[in-house]
Amino acid sequence: MNTQTLLQPIQQFLHCQTPEAWINEARKPENLPLLLTDHLVCELKAALTATWLVRKYVADKPSGEAILDWLKPYEAFVYREMPDPDFIRAHKGLSRPVTTATDYAWAGELVEKMMLLIKEELHHFYQVWEIMQQRGIAYQKMTASRYAKSLMREVTTHEPMTLVDKLICGAYIEARSCERFAALAPYLDPELEKFYTSLLRSEARHYQDYLHLAQQIAEFDITARVQAIGRAEAQLISSPDPELRFHSGCPIHLL
Repeated sequence: MNTQTLLQPIQQFLHCQTPEAWINEARKPENLPLLLTDHLVCELKAALTATWLVRKYVADKPSGEAILDWLKPYEAFVYREMPDPDFIRAHKGLSRPVTTATDYAWAGELVEKMMLLIKEELHHFYQVWEIMQQRGIAYQKMTASRYAKSLMREVTTHEPMTLVDKLICGAYIEARSCERFAALAPYLDPELEKFYTSLLRSEARHYQDYLHLAQQIAEFDITARVQAIGRAEAQLISSPDPELRFHSGCPIHLL
């Protein structure tokens, strides 16, 4: 499957494309350290979101605690700036099966898809960190973008719609990541272009997995919720934003 075929359903799913103003700012060499650092953190946040879903809705307590233990080295590095741990060794520990504590018909599929997502996002985390090290880019904490936090304000506060909406939000975040990787890749050096292009297939599958789970759990047509959250996501992407981040909106100083 070529890149355009892969991207076509994502472009139809999203309510807007990344603004040219964001691409023009993100492609500047001086902004690469910032974007790589934010990308690193986004990979961990994606893994943490999937972990939260598994722990809250389906896993028994021992399994939930085991997943948290897997993520501790990554969290310690990103949020507490602890010394660089052995990420390869930590990643090899992501093998214990998850025991479900519920009889939901969709529990097994949620575990399967989210555990794969966690492993892939943490692998991407390590890949970004390797690139940063090769280029002499030190990790420095930075403020988070408004994107994910603002998108989560669209989530309904009663179940099962809370879970359904969170999954829909996850689908948009993954779809936007895929779209941005593709939009930015042609303007990067050959190594980074190859790396970002290599991420497209997994990000595209992640968005489909989130959306499929949302529809399965809802047991009713979720089109209206998908459209509402999609409009909110597009507003965040196309509106002025004072900070440049991987999921930020239109750079305010370029308007």
